[in-house]
Amino acid sequence: MTKLTRDDVLKLAHLARISLTDDEADAFVSELSAILGYVEQLSAVDVSGLQPTNQVTGLTNVMRKDEVKHYGYDSIDLLHIAPKTEKQQLKVKRMIG
Repeated sequence: MTKLTRDDVLKLAHLARISLTDDEADAFVSELSAILGYVEQLSAVDVSGLQPTNQVTGLTNVMRKDEVKHYGYDSIDLLHIAPKTEKQQLKVKRMIG
C-alpha cells in the first residue's frame, strides 16, 4: 500500500497553491494514503473480459434533421428595425473589456 509522508502532502499542497496548517497536513497524510490504497485495490481487479460501460440507462440522443424554415421575412428586411447595423449585421456595443 502506498504511504504518503508529511513532506509529500506539503509538496502537493504547495503545487496546488493551498496553505495547510500542521494539523491539516497530518490529517491529510492518513486520508490521502487511504485513498491511494483504495485506488491500488481497484487497479488490482481483473477486468480483461469486461466490456466498457459508458451508458447504463439505455437512452440515446434523438436528433432532428436541420431544416430551414421560412417565416415570410428576409433577414435583410428585419435589419431595418434594428437600432444600428453595419455591413448587413447588427451593430452592438463592445462586449469585451
